[in-house]
Amino acid sequence: MKPLKAAIGALSPDVFSLDHAAEVARIADFLKQSTRGLNRRGVVVGVSGGIDSAVCAAAAVHALGPKRVFGLLMPERDMTDDAHQRGERLCQKLQIPYAVESIDESLQAIGCYARRDDAIRRIVPEYGNEWRHKITISHAENDTIAFFNLVTQNPRGELTTRRMPLDVYLTVVAATNFKQRIRKNLEYYHADRLNYAVIGTPNKLEYDLGFFVRGGDGLADVKPIAHLYKTQVYALAETLGVTEEIRRQTPSTNTYSLPQTQEEFYYALDYKRADLALYALLNDVDADVAGHALGLTPAQIAHVYRDFNGKRRAAARGLADALTID
Repeated sequence: MKPLKAAIGALSPDVFSLDHAAEVARIADFLKQSTRGLNRRGVVVGVSGGIDSAVCAAAAVHALGPKRVFGLLMPERDMTDDAHQRGERLCQKLQIPYAVESIDESLQAIGCYARRDDAIRRIVPEYGNEWRHKITISHAENDTIAFFNLVTQNPRGELTTRRMPLDVYLTVVAATNFKQRIRKNLEYYHADRLNYAVIGTPNKLEYDLGFFVRGGDGLADVKPIAHLYKTQVYALAETLGVTEEIRRQTPSTNTYSLPQTQEEFYYALDYKRADLALYALLNDVDADVAGHALGLTPAQIAHVYRDFNGKRRAAARGLADALTID
């Protein structure tokens, strides 16, 4: 991969340019060596209908062939039908064996929906089965401490936004995290029965900034795109044959019942600007240069840097091994 380096006094998307063919070959070689090193016959990929899992699945096919890649689609009631159908069509295009396993009953049995809804009713007492919701974060351009809002939609389609007390936010997120953890259990079930490795799908933005659930989507045997910024993942998608309908999708959490972008929930910046901000932070790009490239004031870029540094500390904790006595 071409080394990332911003010119002095400049910062632009050009820093993410790739030799696509060389990078695909590099990832393929990594996957071949990893499966051999782990003594596994192939790989399992949880396919969400989004760009990251699609690129991972396509790269695995390129490396190992379709017969040694198993796709797993795990819909639940809050996942859009469009996302599920995109994922299924991708598996069919890649000609990989795949299974569809709804996790609705498992989530209901463990109390995911009930615990979440009980927490929501602490601030929206009338919240019920016909309602929808999502969580949004305060915008990065607002130079204040970030806080979270609950957006609800009643059966008449009316939207209301309320600031979330910390205990409500933590409980809703804790309940929602059951989704990622149950999906990971299913991935490892299929990996165990096939003697396959489990692929993790985080890109560098997610990996470095902790946009994953410990024991859930943060858990994997091999993470082939964790070194690639989201911009680069999109750039490789066409080379790998990822379907256009996936390539043109706006990144979404696909976790809450209302449509929600990753920008709304976590980064507070669209992925292109979040990529540039993370690159600038990791490469000591002057804050004035970074702010100009991102269209932010010095105070705002300082706020972004503080926020990203905090997320990086949380990511390190999320990826760390369990503590043990020496």
